[in-house]
Amino acid sequence: MNTAATRERDLSGITPSGHLTLGNHLGALRRFVQRQGRREGFYFIADLHALTMPHDPVRHRLLTLSTGALFLAAGLGADRSVVFVQSHVPAHVEMAYLLECTAHVGELSRMIQFKEKGGRPGTRASLFTYPCLMAADILLYEARSVPVGGDQSQHVELTRDLAERFNVTYGETFVVPELVPAALAARVADLQHPARKMSKSAPDDAAGVLRMLDSPDVIASKIRRAVTDSDGEVRYDPETKPGVSNLLEIRAALVGSDPAGLAPRFRGYGPLKASVTDAVIAELGPIRRRHDELMADPAELVRLLDAGAERAHSAAATVLTRARKAMGVA
Repeated sequence: MNTAATRERDLSGITPSGHLTLGNHLGALRRFVQRQGRREGFYFIADLHALTMPHDPVRHRLLTLSTGALFLAAGLGADRSVVFVQSHVPAHVEMAYLLECTAHVGELSRMIQFKEKGGRPGTRASLFTYPCLMAADILLYEARSVPVGGDQSQHVELTRDLAERFNVTYGETFVVPELVPAALAARVADLQHPARKMSKSAPDDAAGVLRMLDSPDVIASKIRRAVTDSDGEVRYDPETKPGVSNLLEIRAALVGSDPAGLAPRFRGYGPLKASVTDAVIAELGPIRRRHDELMADPAELVRLLDAGAERAHSAAATVLTRARKAMGVA
């Protein structure tokens, strides 16, 4: 089997279910940018995944383009990595169907996404088959290792099962990816509810969510109102001081420091919040400005994303052709 398995590849997609957050930047985009040049990277806006749930078409298209602009504005793309929109590479859909013809109903019904959101009137069939599309995303680019966390590990396990079953049934076709623990990355908690993760799917006006596109004034307001506690001591203690610890973690992630080591520098919550505000604004400001430039020139933005889609199509076509032939599709 002639594959790209000898090359190390990064592969990741983000669903445009809302405007990206500081957590998306620290936990994903910034890490991807730092790895450019060392590994081949394919990064896509998973717009097809968002169709499994009710959505507004106009908002969906805007979020797709805005997310693509943020990928590029953060420093991905150009000649160093491939940035594209999932739906612009038809191989994802065709491969997903071939894998649907490999998957079993029982294993799809056990997927967490379907168990949590499906099984009720109005549930879309795509929510049931969604794991096959995710498997197609992975197998098309022959990624040897897929770092994931949380409930996504179940989807990668299914991808492995489908690849192995396909290889046994139809002949060696796919690189079977290895499931590896996700690299330690900043976990940014909601500023108002520090027990839960900052989510891009939260309402646009959620006071505890720092968006990558928030203005400096909005960032300052949200951090100023961030939940702390009543004792006034700046100490890194995620168990008993989750709000303060979250602010320290954000500050530490932005400057590459240790949150516990930063705590003694601040005498009170006001100075801590002011320092976090300055660091967030300095980090996100250039990205927001570049995003706005790209969105103001939609023809250039589409050109860049289309160029990425062409490169992704070239990489995926080889694997799709191999799978089609193995299954007997003329």
